[in-house]
Amino acid sequence: MKHPSGNTALDTVDGLVKLGLRDRWYALCRSDEVRRGALTRLERAGEELLLWRDAAGTVHVQEDRCPHRGARLSRGVHMGDRIACEYHGVQLDAEGVVVSVPGSPGCALEGKKRLRTFPAVEQADAIFAWFGDPEDGAPAPFVLPEGIGGEWESFLAYVEWDAPWVYSLDNLMDPMHGAFLHRKSHTMAGGKREAVFQIRDTDTGFVFEKIDQAGVNFDWSEWIDTAMQWVRLEIPYPATAGPGGPFRIVCTATPINETQHAAFFWRCRKVQGWERDAWRFLYKARLEARHWAVLEQDRVMEEAMPLNAWDRENLYQHDLALVRLRRLIRGEAQKQLAAREERAAAGRRVNA
Repeated sequence: MKHPSGNTALDTVDGLVKLGLRDRWYALCRSDEVRRGALTRLERAGEELLLWRDAAGTVHVQEDRCPHRGARLSRGVHMGDRIACEYHGVQLDAEGVVVSVPGSPGCALEGKKRLRTFPAVEQADAIFAWFGDPEDGAPAPFVLPEGIGGEWESFLAYVEWDAPWVYSLDNLMDPMHGAFLHRKSHTMAGGKREAVFQIRDTDTGFVFEKIDQAGVNFDWSEWIDTAMQWVRLEIPYPATAGPGGPFRIVCTATPINETQHAAFFWRCRKVQGWERDAWRFLYKARLEARHWAVLEQDRVMEEAMPLNAWDRENLYQHDLALVRLRRLIRGEAQKQLAAREERAAAGRRVNA
């Protein structure tokens, strides 16, 4: 059974590993990238998307493909509560229903849902969409992990890197690289350069942590899968960096295609009242540039790695989390393709 996007890579296990599992929420972009009255085209998780806001400002995510002749809707016209294809004027609403065919009023297309539409939410300064398989299945609840919202204050850093998305997952689930690649950072200069790790299972994933050092450096990472894939970690902060205790980072990555990805880093601290104001000032005035410098080190390292880096690895104890995570993703990809084929077989039996 072929994927509805027409991208044949999504019909293989390797393709789902490289382009992202289905039945997951993915972060698409920063909220401010989708302006009112504009049509925004994005490629995410191997799919070509159109993002736009209706007259009330609500964001919508749809396939960037007119159901008439396949023209790019992102080259069309924003009409407030609907969009129009520039090629032949076909108009569609936020549910993907063809509401007007100006060139042939009353034709069979009118009134029919013909545009693939993705459930979307907008929270924490970002836009997220549900990539379902089957496409008309109900989305899982969207859940932000602890560290974003509530008592936590956060800033979102967004990047697009020329490297496979799994390289960022590996990087985030590898605490040991902090003591080497980031050893000159103001927060990761301390601690030992050797460590022993353990994996601790949780209800939503697992924690990979040093057993002989805590609260000194980048000492643990947590993989979270709640129908959206997150990584959470903490870096100790001195009092000179402001109130709020340890500096928490909540991250997610979204494939753009097989060789590029987008990554989202919420830098978080548990602060309220005057402490919130103090930390926000300190962050913008002193800390943000340092954090971008750390991300730049990661970018340079990931983009320089060959696309076949996994094929010639020699992993050791520090890499246990990478092995666990890769097996989880590949195993889920296999299950999703088997379920898709089972649905196709059931459909064939019904139609026989």
